[in-house]
Amino acid sequence: MLVRDAMSTLVLTIGPDHTLRQAARLMSARRVGAAVVLDTDANGLGILTERDILNSLAANQDPDKETAGTHTTTDVVFAAPSWTLEEAADAMTHGGFRHLIVLDGHEPAGIVSVRDIIRCWAPRHRHAGALQA
Repeated sequence: MLVRDAMSTLVLTIGPDHTLRQAARLMSARRVGAAVVLDTDANGLGILTERDILNSLAANQDPDKETAGTHTTTDVVFAAPSWTLEEAADAMTHGGFRHLIVLDGHEPAGIVSVRDIIRCWAPRHRHAGALQA
């Protein structure tokens, strides 16, 4: 199975000037764990995750003053829609992260998460286990 089969194509895109509270509200409303941060003036595409927001709160930073841009990961590993789920899982494991921005050309086409991969693999493994029983 390929990344294009598992990825979410509804991508939450925010700007670097969004506060962490604004980002958290948008992520919560869309029930996603990451947002693509589009900074046309500086770093291009980055990613802000729920973990980034949690780390800021744990450091007693004010979510109404801290911006997405200061907490965005800009050293991003991007996936292609044609990657296998195994390739995506390997990239996540080696990089220590749970989300990959999927690029089609130079544009974000989706996000694939560990949860997406598990959702795709679980029925296959459950079926294989039933055949072995």
